[in-house]
Amino acid sequence: MGGSLSLDVSAILGPGGLIARRLPHYEHREQQLQMAEAVADALSRSKHLVVEAGTGVGKSFAYLVPAILHATADQGADSSDDEDDDEQDGEAAASRKIVVSTHTISLQEQLIDKDLPLLNSVIPREFTSVLVKGRGNYISLRRFDLARTRAANMLDETESIQLERLRAWLRETNDGSLSSLAFRPRPSLWDEIASDSSNCLGKKCKTYDQCHYYRARRRIQGAQVLVVNHALFFTDLAVRKQAGFGILPDYHAAILDECHTVESVASAYLGIKVTNGQLLYTLNKLYNPSTGKGLFVALGLDRVTEEVNRVHMLVDQLVFDLDEWMTREGTAKRVREKGIVPNLLSDPLLELSKKLSNLADNASDASRRQDLLSAASRLEGLGLNLRAWLNQTDDQLVYWLERTFSRLGEVRMEMHAAPMDISGHMREMLFQEVPCVVMASATVSTGREGGFEFFQSRVGATGSETAKLGSPFDYRKQAKLIVVGDMPDPSSDRQAYEAALPDMIQRYLLQTGGHAFVLFTSYGLLRSTARKMQTWLAQQNLSLYSQADGAPRGQLLEQFKRNPRGALFGTDSFWQGVDVPGDALGNVIITKLPFSVPDHPLLQARLELIRQAGGNPFTDYQLPEAVIKLRQGFGRLIRTANDSGIVVILDSRVKTKYYGRTFLASLPECEVLEQSCKA
Repeated sequence: MGGSLSLDVSAILGPGGLIARRLPHYEHREQQLQMAEAVADALSRSKHLVVEAGTGVGKSFAYLVPAILHATADQGADSSDDEDDDEQDGEAAASRKIVVSTHTISLQEQLIDKDLPLLNSVIPREFTSVLVKGRGNYISLRRFDLARTRAANMLDETESIQLERLRAWLRETNDGSLSSLAFRPRPSLWDEIASDSSNCLGKKCKTYDQCHYYRARRRIQGAQVLVVNHALFFTDLAVRKQAGFGILPDYHAAILDECHTVESVASAYLGIKVTNGQLLYTLNKLYNPSTGKGLFVALGLDRVTEEVNRVHMLVDQLVFDLDEWMTREGTAKRVREKGIVPNLLSDPLLELSKKLSNLADNASDASRRQDLLSAASRLEGLGLNLRAWLNQTDDQLVYWLERTFSRLGEVRMEMHAAPMDISGHMREMLFQEVPCVVMASATVSTGREGGFEFFQSRVGATGSETAKLGSPFDYRKQAKLIVVGDMPDPSSDRQAYEAALPDMIQRYLLQTGGHAFVLFTSYGLLRSTARKMQTWLAQQNLSLYSQADGAPRGQLLEQFKRNPRGALFGTDSFWQGVDVPGDALGNVIITKLPFSVPDHPLLQARLELIRQAGGNPFTDYQLPEAVIKLRQGFGRLIRTANDSGIVVILDSRVKTKYYGRTFLASLPECEVLEQSCKA
């Protein structure tokens, strides 16, 4: 079947193919067809594939076309003399589901709103696709009605007003999901009315037939292509491991786009996180001492409120003890020993959970029973996670504590645990369970040739097949790389480097009249540089858009696009996943090589693990990770065949250190200009 699938791919994406005939402006790209054929081959042979396709290749078509053809292969099956075999093959093909997972909302929207509808109109096969959202995105009609009856005992004035706005929305909405709302309800209100697995009556619910969540589930069961985000994808894997069944239906293949983010996302969903915010929020939903409202008041369980008050005080004690343990040691501290503070909280949480379960057993009303069971489940989960964190029950995890402060100066404590190495988890939960996993990104290798070993080893995909397709863009004509090789060394001469940095940024901002991203590796340097340059920028009539000011990334980006005569100062999240095509962006200034500073406990633990295994933490982890991130930063500049501009590297180590050539060799081939900071 691999050959016929590849032939179909060519008929759709090749020169003179179905898409070219449908879209007059469509340009055939050889790299896109090559990627599609590699994906088709991996699907047909049930092999895992890591593929890098440069910017402009059109990755989404390159994996969607073979995915659709593979999922609908029964519709294109050749006739056979053996009808029994034909029937079995057809059933197997018809049952195939392909999950496509992305990291960013913008790519999800592109796939669902643009790419898949187009392919549905072009490909001569019947298929359905659906955007799969987490259950909490849907309103529960039963819980909404309950919230209205309990509003006086559970909601404040603002929440009550929003609830009535939601009532009007419910008369109009087709999908009942949060994204279709014209306003953003308070999280505390949405939590009261959202669909929740632990607070669902299923088919016993009188609103089951009208339930927006179950309607969505029925669409999912009938669809061949399921579009999800990485968070939902890895939540599903974690649930499957714990419960034996998943949030998603079983699927034959998974395609992970933007796969360079997989390690960080998977780590977050394969560990533990308990915060005092979670604890207080859960308790306040039961009974809030400051407002006198909550579920217990609505259910007439006044006698239980005293126990909630007692647990509230124990949460305060836990925060105090953890704060004392951290002393003044920054915002994050690794926890290397068990029981750093007394666990006075888990048992009371579990006892309260058990009491609510007992009350549920005696409840005559189904909704009352489900509310109590749901509250009991939340309390039990928090109590067990807190105990697991303090007792460090899993020695494969690294444990750490993070401390931040609210605007009012209140202490926020976050207890984290994450795998030091996710590769074993990924092999067990994903690669050994799913016949074909395709991982795609524009930046996943560490060199122009090959270089997949780092990524493969980090995510457990060692032994997978690989493919590398260059970009169709002509970087020699479209981009210039400027290297300022005599800047002070930012590691050995930090003070001189930071003093010289504003002048260099000013030089290259003037060269392009703004239209620039200035990428930093830390908020501290970003803030200090922005402060030094504010007056100069105003004098030059250049706008400053600083991520350090606290504005959301999307808002900063829109402001920059509307008025590109300026500079957007950004850190980590602006190195990747940001798309500014056209004249708005013509200059990307990279202030430092993007090495991760080994001060975060999780990174420290990963480097220690490499060292203990006889490896070299710098060459085995820090260097390849930084190379990939530099490639991501470089990739912000050229987004279309008509884009042009400069990338400036203001870190002399790219010329003075032995590893500098590794960075330069990883970038697209373009004109390189060496300049002096003294010129």
